[in-house]
Amino acid sequence: MKSLVNSLLYFLLSVAVSAAQADAHHAHSKVFKITKIKPGFQLLQGKGGNILLSEGKDGLLIVDSDYSEMTPALQKALAGFERPLKYILNTHWHGDHTQGNKVLGKTASVIAHDNVYKRLSSKQEIKLFNMVSEPYNEQALPNITFDQTLTLRFNGETISLIHMPNGHTDGDSVIFFNKANIVHMGDHFFNGFFPFVDVSSKGSVRGVAANIDRLLGRIDNNTVIIPGHGPIASKEELVAFKEMLLGTSKEVEKAMANNQSLQQIQTQGLSSPWKSWGKGFLNEATWINIVYDSLVADAQK
Repeated sequence: MKSLVNSLLYFLLSVAVSAAQADAHHAHSKVFKITKIKPGFQLLQGKGGNILLSEGKDGLLIVDSDYSEMTPALQKALAGFERPLKYILNTHWHGDHTQGNKVLGKTASVIAHDNVYKRLSSKQEIKLFNMVSEPYNEQALPNITFDQTLTLRFNGETISLIHMPNGHTDGDSVIFFNKANIVHMGDHFFNGFFPFVDVSSKGSVRGVAANIDRLLGRIDNNTVIIPGHGPIASKEELVAFKEMLLGTSKEVEKAMANNQSLQQIQTQGLSSPWKSWGKGFLNEATWINIVYDSLVADAQK
């Protein structure tokens, strides 16, 4: 409990210190920054997770749906297209990626992994951020779910949803738009800064790294990579993120093996190659806490 209290204090401090950097991935105004990626594809960046929009003859499809407070702005953005929203694909259960389901799910089908349905239909808690998520109503829940993979053909695309077990959570999907060579990574990728890994939802820092490694063979230097948070990325940036996950995990694990406490590791800090990653969503001390908790949980499996 003490470590959780400390981590929350570190988190609050990090938010205060890094508000300027957070603007890159969490907007403060209720509007979306819209970036055209390729014909038929746009990136919408609001307050929560990045939204990928597919537009074409079959209608509209979005990957993730942001916070509830962003829904009017999202509806306004979607209203600019002639055809209606048909599908919402959720990369995982967290509210900054799914709360828009509550309104948009009235008329669009929601697709996600089986565990997203389980978590959205029951009360969830993230103690690190002192956050409780109440069960979603029926219209906001995924009405199409899958276990390992699902293929959707829409707007002339072959869309592959691939479950990434025990990564950011236990219900993550990475979504490939195969013809367009676009992939939405969900929160398996925070481009340029330390990520949140939800250990309480059976996530694992090393699990995220392993899942990324598994996917790299499907990604080339021309792939447009959409992270859950942060700017559009290259394969090189995704590899750098994976190396950060492994490198910081190795340092924390070594300190734990030397019987250092969480607080001692936080005081000591990480080595210089990882310092720049703490200038975004989470500071270094909070990231060390997440890695520490993840390694403890991995050892108990």
